[in-house]
Amino acid sequence: MEEERIIISVPGHKTQERLDTFLVNQISHISRSQIQKLIKEGFVQVDGKRVKAHHVVRPLEKIVVVFPKQRVPDVVPEDIPLDIIYEDGDLLVINKKAGMVVHPAFGHSSGTLVNALLVHCLKLSSVNDPYRPGIVHRIDKDTSGLLVVAKNNTVHEQLANQFRDKKVLRQYVAIVWGHVRKSSGTVETFLARSIRDRKKIGVTSTGKNAVTHFEVEERLPLTSLITLRLETGRTHQIRVHLAHMGHPVFGDHTYGGRGRQLGGLNKKQTALGMELLQMMKRQALHAKTLGFVHPATGKEHFFDSDLPEDMKQLLDRLHQVRDEDWV
Repeated sequence: MEEERIIISVPGHKTQERLDTFLVNQISHISRSQIQKLIKEGFVQVDGKRVKAHHVVRPLEKIVVVFPKQRVPDVVPEDIPLDIIYEDGDLLVINKKAGMVVHPAFGHSSGTLVNALLVHCLKLSSVNDPYRPGIVHRIDKDTSGLLVVAKNNTVHEQLANQFRDKKVLRQYVAIVWGHVRKSSGTVETFLARSIRDRKKIGVTSTGKNAVTHFEVEERLPLTSLITLRLETGRTHQIRVHLAHMGHPVFGDHTYGGRGRQLGGLNKKQTALGMELLQMMKRQALHAKTLGFVHPATGKEHFFDSDLPEDMKQLLDRLHQVRDEDWV
């Protein structure tokens, strides 16, 4: 895994506090003992110098925290069923099920798409590191849908260029909280990894530019069904942009989609919301359409996938409630 680095500036109004305590409050998902270990091993510096855990932070000090590379175990081929939409000698298009991680990483060394691909394919591209053979792009663990896998380096590099040049069609379907006011629109922001929670991405004043286009298909009880088209492909882009709009993806554990919107609803609406959340255990987001030019043939290919069963059942229930003249 790549080394991660966080830079924190101590606020000008900061009162005296131990370094380890200060960092625990600044960085979530890390314990005080883990912070102390990083400090002891020299992975934390204050104004360019190694310090001890009991160092008292001072206003405007610059703290750099480095999370060292973590070794991922060797990737083992696993006979896991794959939903293959298309395959030829150069590439595959996979309909990934929700809950499957795309490639091994720390904490996910087995059960990934890559583990399955190593059984299915005799050869995959080696452009990436050994843990990501063939992987041209990714979708989140709990997002279902289409992605393309390259079998050789030439095809991989040309597909990657199409993604970089925004020539790949990527359309998603999402069920979101609330009624989206505009029938269509574009969200454009800068996105960057959160300082406080390294597992989350946030809208910031600097970072990587991200553009998402959306269109409302239906307004349903408590929710909206929308289609989205990615112009850029940043980590968690759709989920962060929808939460930024005030309409997080229904069921999204990370970005406010699991019940925060129940506050202020009447008793009947709250009961329905809780029922629907019991039905949908993950974010209601599906990568439905994928289009690109085949690098080996020059032909345009467009692939479409059905909504997974959990999203279909959620929509069926929402339609049923709507047809009962839900108020």
